[in-house]
Amino acid sequence: MPRLAPELSDSQVRRLRWGKVQSGPNKGKPCPKLHAVGGVGGLYLNCSPPVTENSKTYARSWILKTPVGNKLPELGLGPYPEITLSKARDKAREVKEKIREGFDPLSQRRQARSEILKAQAKSVTFKQLAERYIAKKSREFKTAKQTQKLRSHLETYAYGHIGRLVVEDIERAHIIAMLTPIWETKTETAKRVRATVERILDMGGAEGIRTGDNPARWKGNLELTLPAPDKIAKVKHLAAMPYAELPMFMGELCKRSTIGATALRFGILTAARSGEIRGATWREIDLDAKVWTIPADRMKNGRTHKVPLTSEAKKLLRALPRDNELVFPSPTGRMLSDMTLTKVLKDMGHKVTQHGFRATFRTWAQEETEYAEEVCELALGHVNSDATRAAYARSELLDKRSLLMTDWEEFCHATASTRGQNL
Repeated sequence: MPRLAPELSDSQVRRLRWGKVQSGPNKGKPCPKLHAVGGVGGLYLNCSPPVTENSKTYARSWILKTPVGNKLPELGLGPYPEITLSKARDKAREVKEKIREGFDPLSQRRQARSEILKAQAKSVTFKQLAERYIAKKSREFKTAKQTQKLRSHLETYAYGHIGRLVVEDIERAHIIAMLTPIWETKTETAKRVRATVERILDMGGAEGIRTGDNPARWKGNLELTLPAPDKIAKVKHLAAMPYAELPMFMGELCKRSTIGATALRFGILTAARSGEIRGATWREIDLDAKVWTIPADRMKNGRTHKVPLTSEAKKLLRALPRDNELVFPSPTGRMLSDMTLTKVLKDMGHKVTQHGFRATFRTWAQEETEYAEEVCELALGHVNSDATRAAYARSELLDKRSLLMTDWEEFCHATASTRGQNL
């Protein structure tokens, strides 16, 4: 039989300390030491030296070395003095008794740890998962504004209802409660919020932190409770000016010399979007080539867009100072507010939007010209998804679009008599 260690008392255990290296280049340096305390075979107190020489605290913990199958593991029983000597001996006896009954404490601990980690992984809240989703989408979005809008929608309409809920616990009733207040009053927003929440919960399912059906799914689920959005939402098109009224309006607009009015004129002549106009830089303008090249990161479709410049557009640009990188800077030197162009229209007494002039241009091109649809759509920076048309449009049809925009410029400044002949 192996020799049993003498049974130490509480006071003897309290005096146990770390050891020192006995040989080699580190001889004499402090090192951890196992002290057999007796009472139970294989029970030791592991004493580690202080982290620093001047420290008065050092770690001590209980270790049980006992055979488990064909192994001799070191089983931790907890720290000393939190676990007293008597408690350590009791725990050691319990563990050894379980081993005799066929239990493997190492396997049990691994399984318990696995269950804890699994439970922790599944305890992710909707907000935590949503923030990961936002981070993922931000790398896919073309502009920071898209990320900001996504986060704003979730913060405003979702987090207050389900943000703190564990993803696994979210049920259909929670989604209904989230959507009902805005479903009929802000239908388009509610549709986007529902679709986003569905994708986030799908992400949770893919990561294994949620099981079962997606409670935010529309088909065969929410459609059975919420009214169909196309039945309750009224489509609101941005107010556009009838193209017959445009020449008179342009006459009024040309009398205004503010930077906002000038930017609006340029936008009408180029059929560009507000953000494209307000963010235009002189580096994008080539007056000799008569082209304004808008980089992909400023385009809604993510593709570089070339805009042919008409005579008036070039004249307008040449009259502007070049003391700022921006073509149309605000008085403070920054980009114009998205409300600047709208204010020009409001001050002139027109209840239309700058974006509406793109619709005015498209209607005029469709009804008053014979240009191909591809030419008109490319003039607006639209990219058709049809493979044949996309291939056809690879050349950008710049020459044909230049003719189209020249005709548009002439129409914008047509006299009343000329309009009577053309309309």
